Amino acid sequence: MNKSLNNDTAHKRLPLSILLLVAMGVVFGDIGTSPLYAIKECFHGEYGIPITPENILGILSLIFWTLTIIVSIKYLTFILRADNKGEGGVLALTALIKGMTGSPTVRTRLLIGTGIFAACLLYGDGMITPAISVMSAIEGLRVITPDFQYVVPLTLLILTALFLLQHRGTARIGMLFGPIIVIWFVTLAVLGIRQIILNPDILAALSPTYAISFLLNSGLHGFTVLGAVFLSVTGAEALYADLGHFGARPVRIAWFYFVFPALILNYFGQGALLLQSPEESYHPFYALVPSWAMIPMVILATSATIIASQAIITGVFSISRQAIQMGYLPRLKVIHTSARHFGQIYVPQINWFMMIATLSLVIGFQTSSKLAAAYGVAVSLTMLISTMLFYVVARKNWNWNKYAASVPVALFLLLDFGFFSANIIKILHGAWFPLVLGAITMTIMITWKRGREILGRQLRALAVPFAFLKNKILSEKTPRVKGYAVFMTGQSQSVPIALTHNLEHNKIVHSNVLLLNFSFLEVPRVPNKDKLKIEDLGLGFHQVTAFYGFMESPSVPNVLALAAGQGLYVPIEQTSFFLGREKLIISTDRHMSRWRAHIFIFLSKNAYDASSFFDIPGERVVEVGIRLGI
Repeated sequence: MNKSLNNDTAHKRLPLSILLLVAMGVVFGDIGTSPLYAIKECFHGEYGIPITPENILGILSLIFWTLTIIVSIKYLTFILRADNKGEGGVLALTALIKGMTGSPTVRTRLLIGTGIFAACLLYGDGMITPAISVMSAIEGLRVITPDFQYVVPLTLLILTALFLLQHRGTARIGMLFGPIIVIWFVTLAVLGIRQIILNPDILAALSPTYAISFLLNSGLHGFTVLGAVFLSVTGAEALYADLGHFGARPVRIAWFYFVFPALILNYFGQGALLLQSPEESYHPFYALVPSWAMIPMVILATSATIIASQAIITGVFSISRQAIQMGYLPRLKVIHTSARHFGQIYVPQINWFMMIATLSLVIGFQTSSKLAAAYGVAVSLTMLISTMLFYVVARKNWNWNKYAASVPVALFLLLDFGFFSANIIKILHGAWFPLVLGAITMTIMITWKRGREILGRQLRALAVPFAFLKNKILSEKTPRVKGYAVFMTGQSQSVPIALTHNLEHNKIVHSNVLLLNFSFLEVPRVPNKDKLKIEDLGLGFHQVTAFYGFMESPSVPNVLALAAGQGLYVPIEQTSFFLGREKLIISTDRHMSRWRAHIFIFLSKNAYDASSFFDIPGERVVEVGIRLGI
């Protein structure tokens, strides 16, 4: 079977202008709203430095070269090439390593585990990003009215509405995202140009000598402020993660010709303003805005941050679905909110969990500056892990020689490790939250993966080969009942336990039986022409293996429709679907520690039911119980 997939074909169906517009709203919202708080945190945040011309030029030089090296060179020039059949993100890198030929070594398993942990860290980022983005926009009202006391309640109201509306999807308003973000970036550029014209000396910060001089002369305090500088690139991972939606070309064009210039102009405009008016460091972004435009600016900034938040929330939904398909999370309810746009999904359990955590962060931290102190450590660690995984992919998958891979990666690692070290200092100021959340999520994922492996071994031990079942039916002259039956099985070469139990207790077998196995591949999607493998086993039995990618949702009706197209007709309205239901107990054999076994049993009890997950009509389902130890 051909398991390859070319997502570029889908991208080419849409005009480049449309792809660019939509990409603006989805990909660049997070990094595009960083000017709201990045410069402010450098001079007025938890680790703010004195506002002197040397420090201003040094910070701007650091921001310019950070954006250049990390985004323009590392991600857009190198890492975007590491796609898994068109899909990007740290899980795509992990899948590439997992798919390397040969038996997995200890090193390979460690790399896969590291990649999964990086994906877990994005859950923390998905909670902090909406909180800090929306709050920093609303804080602009304090520039208009210094006594404004409702920043936190208003932020909570906006975020609550955002999460409550997730079930409706973004298909209807998605096309508005691009134009709003385009207006946002144009506004950023115009505001910056206005100040740069008044003080063109600020352009000297384009020279890397100011960044180097700042780091050499500012000591430990200068090193700690790198955590604030890093805020300027916190949305960089989205450029890679959203690769599958648009392809590399629109992302690169939008960045180099539009987003990057607008960001630099605004950052330098804020720097030029601070050279003239250092007292404006408490919110230099809004200080760029004329008084008559303040209210429209707050509205526009709030809209941009909501869009940025929507993008990260949708990204977390996507990561969760990938983890389910790769076997690292139990079945969860996944709702497709658009029939036309494949990537638009809604995962209720994840949504409510994120909503509670995000609102709690706003209540707990109260200001964007305090949130900024907790922000960055998860993203910087994810970037560090992505660089390490990229090196392995370049060496092993692409056969780059040692020097071709080592030179750029060494530069990226130097920056990534520097920013991670600067951010890790924030641990006592709240940066522990995304790390703890990532560790908890990782524990849940590996516990579920390990538990399913243990149960899988037990089920394989209980299973019998089809030849044994065939001989039993023939020798005992088992009665055949007219009709259709589908038995779900985890292994494609053995008889499901539900079938043997049904035969043992009811002493009958349907005249037409499908043994259906879903196989999830390390690719995003599998074309319909390659989705099924059908084998005639005789006696009215057929083995059907359905191949799905980790970005797809399994569907039994879809499988039966495809099977009919290949000559195997099974009318769904006349078919009984037999599913095994596992009764789990704590085993005396201690396959895993007792506390992990309890976690696994809890997850199993709360997993989305198999009939709904596989889109099977509930009234056609027959469940057969089996007792297993964990």
